[in-house]
Amino acid sequence: MRVMKWSVIALAVAAGTSQMAVASDQSESKGFVEDSTLSLLARSMYYNRDARNGASRGTEGKGYSEEWGASARALFESGFTQGTVGFGVNAYAGALWQLDTGGGRRGVGMFPENEGKDLTIANAAVKARVSNTVLTYGSQLPALPVLAYDDGRLLPETFEGTMITSTEIEGLELNAGRFTAYNTMRQSGRDSGGLKSIDVFGGSYAFNKDFSAALYYSDLEEQYKRKYANLNYNLPLTEEQALGFDFNVYKSDYDRRVGGGDNTIWSLAAKYSVGAHAFILAHQRNTGSQGFNYGNGDGGGAIFVANSFLSDFNLEDERSWQASYELDFATYGVPGLSFKTAYIWADNITSREDGVITNTDGKEHEFFNQVKYTVQSGAAKDLSFRLRASVLRANSEVSDVNIDDTNEVRFYVNYPLSVL
Repeated sequence: MRVMKWSVIALAVAAGTSQMAVASDQSESKGFVEDSTLSLLARSMYYNRDARNGASRGTEGKGYSEEWGASARALFESGFTQGTVGFGVNAYAGALWQLDTGGGRRGVGMFPENEGKDLTIANAAVKARVSNTVLTYGSQLPALPVLAYDDGRLLPETFEGTMITSTEIEGLELNAGRFTAYNTMRQSGRDSGGLKSIDVFGGSYAFNKDFSAALYYSDLEEQYKRKYANLNYNLPLTEEQALGFDFNVYKSDYDRRVGGGDNTIWSLAAKYSVGAHAFILAHQRNTGSQGFNYGNGDGGGAIFVANSFLSDFNLEDERSWQASYELDFATYGVPGLSFKTAYIWADNITSREDGVITNTDGKEHEFFNQVKYTVQSGAAKDLSFRLRASVLRANSEVSDVNIDDTNEVRFYVNYPLSVL
């Protein structure tokens, strides 16, 4: 089975050898300073999570949590020195401030533990480039299907380790890395997440502008070994219409320290776009001896499946369906404004207590809405506002063991600024 899977990458390499660029990124380097970039991001976030019916759902065991804060971050990425081998550096600094969370309302993980209110962090990485291949060592923000940093609060997660990224063949990107430290979104320590190690490798290939594939593998020490595959296809129908398909699958084999056994989760989404409108239908399914287990050290964003909202619909044996609608208001004279609504319902959830199956008829459903506006011009260009809300409900067979009824609201204000 593994030979068959990796043959996709082999075919991509064979198909792409005739597409290797004459000039490489390194040969076109203008220099360490000349190619440098400096980007800033100011963010304010309000987060309200209300676990219903006396339940507790939050990082500090509270039924009602409400937090509001602000942050600022800077990311400097140098260019590469000229020559056969180019060298450079990346640097990141961030700070967050608590604006309001009084009255014992903490519980959604925005601020430092032990009642801390403010936080600052700074780290860096060195890098080297040969042709179109880059080796980076130090603090990084990986965004792979099996290792993806979470940026859902005020500051992002960061990972420390080594990553090689190669784009020698047009359309093909290969990645291989090993990381040994992980810092959470609300701490400033080198390894506040307690990562032992995670090894990742894989790649993605765009056969053409409408069809792409990806394969990845990860080994999270003492937790799991995981494989991932993706196929994405876009079928243009007319200038205004298109039909897209996106298939994702994870296969995980768990260490006995996290319960042992295995899980397979897959999703297939179909999206019909016509003008300003898009209609999406998706199905997602779990099989195996446990649900999809989030590893401690693979990043909060490392679940690339269709039905991932407030709930990821990833419990043992769970089957879920999604119907959603998206609207781009640019067609109606308001560029930068968009809206999304989704309804996801699920059944067949297996619940356990102390490893023993107690029920196989669990159900949950979620109603999700999001509106976003980005300023298109002027002094505030790229300033964005995003409001999202979810209502999640589950029957007693699920809420008694796995998940609680929850109402949630998040509001983000982001102001990015490119200095260099």
